[in-house]
Amino acid sequence: MARPIHFDLSADKPERAAEFYRSAFGWTVEKWAGPEDYWMIQTGDEADPGITGGIAGRISPNDTTNVVFDVPSVDDAAKAIEASGGTIREPKKPIPGVGYLVMCKDTEGNTFGIMQIDESVK
Repeated sequence: MARPIHFDLSADKPERAAEFYRSAFGWTVEKWAGPEDYWMIQTGDEADPGITGGIAGRISPNDTTNVVFDVPSVDDAAKAIEASGGTIREPKKPIPGVGYLVMCKDTEGNTFGIMQIDESVK
């Protein structure tokens, strides 16, 4: 069963958004050391971990918030999504050291991601 593991926020100015979430909620927000301009969010601590998130620069004016679901295979999940009436918004892409990500859209126009965790991805 797919479960939410991450959320993504889109921002016109990611650094400004990072400061907002630090100030408003006390979240830890740090620039990711990976190959993309991305800010990692930690909503809890070791005792109460919460869910991880991130902030990226807005690509499209309609980009807002996305939930990412953990799946065993993005290829199989993408087929099931399309068979159920959803669409693939962005095809499978590798996220180095994390896994594979596919961005999708449900039958109501909501966007979400599916992630296959595989830390060996380069």
